Amino acid sequence: MRLKCVVLLLLISLCPLPPAFAKGDKSANHDDKICATCVHADLNFLASDELHGRGSGTRDEHLAALYAAALFQSFGLEPAGDATAGADGYIQRAPIPPFSKGMEGYLKRSGFDQNQRTDTWNALGLLRGTDSAPAPAPVKEVILLTAHLDHLGLGNPVNGDSIYNGADDDASGTTAVLELARALTHGPRPKRSILFVLFGSEELGGYGNQYFLQHPSVPLTQIITNLEFEMIGRPDAALPTRTLWLTGYERSDLGPTLAQHGAAISADPHPKEHFFQRSDNYALAEKGIVAQTVSSFGLHKDYHQPSDEISKIDFDFLTHSINSMIKPVRWLANTDWHPAWNPGGQPEAPKP
Repeated sequence: MRLKCVVLLLLISLCPLPPAFAKGDKSANHDDKICATCVHADLNFLASDELHGRGSGTRDEHLAALYAAALFQSFGLEPAGDATAGADGYIQRAPIPPFSKGMEGYLKRSGFDQNQRTDTWNALGLLRGTDSAPAPAPVKEVILLTAHLDHLGLGNPVNGDSIYNGADDDASGTTAVLELARALTHGPRPKRSILFVLFGSEELGGYGNQYFLQHPSVPLTQIITNLEFEMIGRPDAALPTRTLWLTGYERSDLGPTLAQHGAAISADPHPKEHFFQRSDNYALAEKGIVAQTVSSFGLHKDYHQPSDEISKIDFDFLTHSINSMIKPVRWLANTDWHPAWNPGGQPEAPKP
């Protein structure tokens, strides 16, 4: 554990604080440019063999959450987790219920850890908007940016490799949220608050997002919209160069409006895959929040395989993709516009 802590400190030191926050100057100019070195550092750590694939509810997922929490704190974000969960309030610790028979069978067939996992961890940080009074006053309107920390962990070996690193799924999305947090804390604060959340145990059943919905850092009614970032580490050949897609594009006016403000996003070219329902955003959408996922997953064969490794990541594409979302998100955080579901677009809430 001591070695892991040293590794965390070294990696964090690779990425300096945004100049405006480091010097205490909130009015400094900002150039809306992502730190490419930091993108490499984040993903190289999260998808490293040393984290054993960040299995849901494992020590390695916890290490990933602590890494994210340390970065959120270094950016000057407010803690938005549980004070009793450690990491100075930047973590939520959520219980994992007993596995179902179906989950036990899946874990056994795939060679994943079949021991009951008791807890999962979310990492959370808040950039308070200018429309809200200083802490500890409640915030007003909130933009929620999310990804999931976990992957599959250690499983059946393929070509001698048993580490399911999850570089694209979803170390790439986690990196996007971390680096958007770094960039958006640089310069004037937005009008709306921005809440950055990295969920645990998405792969095991969405236990991190379920806990967040039951114990939200801000009232759910204050969340204007949610953008989840999932698998943006490689371009999708079905799209034009340097383009992302948005799940459920036709369900709301969020995607078209962000595109009008510079986001290089289009409709999901793989509607038969039902990706809108397959990430953390869906649980929020069932609560009525306009919640959709940004992705570039081109159905590559490394999905949920040990071959989803760092060597397969297109870092130029990933860095450009993150960078391309800064101005649209900044606009969203400074406008009075509210995204809305199109007729029939909002999913039905699950029946009790």
